[in-house]
Amino acid sequence: MRVILMTGKGGVGKTSVAAATGLRCAELGYRTLVLSTDPAHSLADSFDLEMEHAPREIRSNLWGAELDALQELEGNWGAVKRYITQVLQARGLEGVQAEELAILPGMDEIFGLVRMKRHYDEGEFDVLIIDSAPTGTALRLLSLPEVGGWYMRRFYKPFQNISVALRPLVEPFFKPIAGFSLPDREVMDAPYEFYEQIEALEKVLTDNTQTSVRLVTNPEKMVLKESLRAHAYLSLYNVATDLVIANRIIPQEVQDPFFQRWKETQEQYRQEIHDNFLPLPVKEVPLFSEEMCGLAALERLKETLYKDEDPTQIYYKETTMRVVQVDKQYSLEIYLPGIPKNQIQLSKNGDELNITIGNHRRNLVLPQALAALQPGGAKMEEDYLKIRFTDIVKV
Repeated sequence: MRVILMTGKGGVGKTSVAAATGLRCAELGYRTLVLSTDPAHSLADSFDLEMEHAPREIRSNLWGAELDALQELEGNWGAVKRYITQVLQARGLEGVQAEELAILPGMDEIFGLVRMKRHYDEGEFDVLIIDSAPTGTALRLLSLPEVGGWYMRRFYKPFQNISVALRPLVEPFFKPIAGFSLPDREVMDAPYEFYEQIEALEKVLTDNTQTSVRLVTNPEKMVLKESLRAHAYLSLYNVATDLVIANRIIPQEVQDPFFQRWKETQEQYRQEIHDNFLPLPVKEVPLFSEEMCGLAALERLKETLYKDEDPTQIYYKETTMRVVQVDKQYSLEIYLPGIPKNQIQLSKNGDELNITIGNHRRNLVLPQALAALQPGGAKMEEDYLKIRFTDIVKV
């Protein structure tokens, strides 16, 4: 299955681009699903059709769906939801309030990943196009497999084993006092089963022969800066970007003096988009004279974007991480375009290398060849963070 994730700052037009890409893929005969995982869904508005949690056929070979966290929760984590509701009701909350609060923060992102994994396993579609949340939320989604694995390995699995073993002994005394039961095995197993699905999906997300991110941006200062940061953070999580789409460029035929300053500013940022994302290819899309709403408008966008091209192709094979051996020393090289070295913090703990950039942190499990070595220095060179590893000095 080919997986294409569309992301970008809120309002740049990524939903329209995702929908138009779906139209072209379906036209070429690929069974295509466009899935919105953004809590503020707009995919239905883009197609100008009603959308539900289950895939709805839009035309031949094309389906659309909008993730419903409540349905996904009930269908996949019903036992946990019922237990959390029971605990909250025992603390005095009404039934409806308890059920609403049973949806924990961040569940939308988790269910988005689980839904992707389910479609991947079922193999019903040839192409899965994800209309993801704006970049900040999308990056949290991509970091979940690694962050979740850290907590599961160190805290949850030991706690799970202890809880299951002690439950028969403690339950007779616990329930009369607390007003609710301790979690049973079904409840305790559910989070770990979720983690196993997400961990398996990570292998798909980081396989650049199957999965690509398409960054949608506008020729504006704030949007461009966020797009550049997103590109670097995606590389940090070893997720490859293969295409940048610069959207809403004012056409040359617009000669109204009101837009002259806008056109001059856009010209500057258009050049910066090409320069800063090099060698990634950039597609430019004009500002249309109509809303990108409905199939007719999306057909125009599809023609502008792809013409006779196949959107499932890999436009650029980006190498986000590599290990290089030079003069009997190893160097771990991570592609972090546009990130100054002084914004990067590194530390090593056992077989993990901790990389922090701003508020994004990755605990990278090192290859066996590097795990027994110590970092011996780092430098930025040609947008790669190059970390040199040396033998541990024995005293």
